[in-house]
Amino acid sequence: MTDRLSDVDIGVDSLLDTAPCGFIAFADDGTIRAANATLCDMLGYVRDELQGRRLESILNLGSRIFYQTHFFPLIKLQGRAEEIFLLLRSKSGEDVATHCNAVRRQRGGESITDCVFMRVYERQKFEDALLRAKKAAEEANEQLERQAMELEMSEQQLLEQGEELERQRTLAEEANRAKSAFLATMSHELRTPLNAIGGYVQLIELGIQGPITEKQADSLARISRAQRHLLRLINDILNLARIEAGRVEYTLASCHLKEMVDAVLPMVEPQLQSRGVRYSVDVAPHLTAYADREKVQQILLNLLSNATKFTPANGSVAVTAAVMGERQERVALVVRDTGVGIPAERLAQVFEPFVQVDDSHARRAEGSGLGLAISRDLARGMGGELTAESEVKVGAAFTLTLPALLPT
Repeated sequence: MTDRLSDVDIGVDSLLDTAPCGFIAFADDGTIRAANATLCDMLGYVRDELQGRRLESILNLGSRIFYQTHFFPLIKLQGRAEEIFLLLRSKSGEDVATHCNAVRRQRGGESITDCVFMRVYERQKFEDALLRAKKAAEEANEQLERQAMELEMSEQQLLEQGEELERQRTLAEEANRAKSAFLATMSHELRTPLNAIGGYVQLIELGIQGPITEKQADSLARISRAQRHLLRLINDILNLARIEAGRVEYTLASCHLKEMVDAVLPMVEPQLQSRGVRYSVDVAPHLTAYADREKVQQILLNLLSNATKFTPANGSVAVTAAVMGERQERVALVVRDTGVGIPAERLAQVFEPFVQVDDSHARRAEGSGLGLAISRDLARGMGGELTAESEVKVGAAFTLTLPALLPT
């Protein structure tokens, strides 16, 4: 056995052995086809001990469950996964905390998933950077407050301070960028312990550490719901911060609307069925949009989830699509429900961050109030728009309009 990665069928390179991160390639059945020396050293294995065994054998129990129920289904659905927290199990039995990025491709007539593992360490330097960003934002805010008092001065004084006002405007923009960077980094750091909490709750619920009482099971269920809610909130804040900071990239291409709707429906069908809500889809197979497939599916998932939350039993949710414009240059995708509806005076506010329809709805259905704000920003980032119309006790309709490819 040499130091080179032996499985040439999947196209690995010996330079991976010197990479500062772990690498594994595995088939859809979980069989490890290749592993670099960095990962072997990280887990205390010899390469021959890893190649040919199942990926799940080097995951701890919580991460193994997460891999089966979330991680691999996500890779099969989207072809990739980013910044996933996994606890690897070393040969000595110790847990190794990692962040994983994965891509699934076709090679040699089969699907192969390449995974890169970055070990998670203490990040004092990031904490220091966050404190500096927070201090800079506070100082900028103090300067803005002082400037507001100076605005009461005479017109002549305001003219003389024109240059200073421009400098303050620049400082305000820098402070806003610092806020977005702070939120993005802090949200990222909070996801790791929250994922760990969820994993350990699952372990206890499975009885791995001994039997649990009915009251304990109820408490664990409450902890799990709170963990999932916090994780959704943090992910929404992270997404919003990325959009505000202009760090969201769009991969625009011709996408069939029907395929995108069909890809999202399985994620909401259990919720629809459990609530006794009927649903229908009327989207012509030939309709296409020039958009980012992943972003459109994210918007659709949010719209369908909201429609399900606010539609009572025996109600219905319908997805339709149509072309728009004299030259058929746009397409409209509509999600319509027969739910509680939105008051006219609140309709314009539903796309603002952290806004719920009203207090009673906020208590009845969990949510951060960020989903629609993020969805509208994503729609506009693709050259489209997201609008709403509604009538109380009749229902609501959200319309996503996107550019369409003109026929050749």
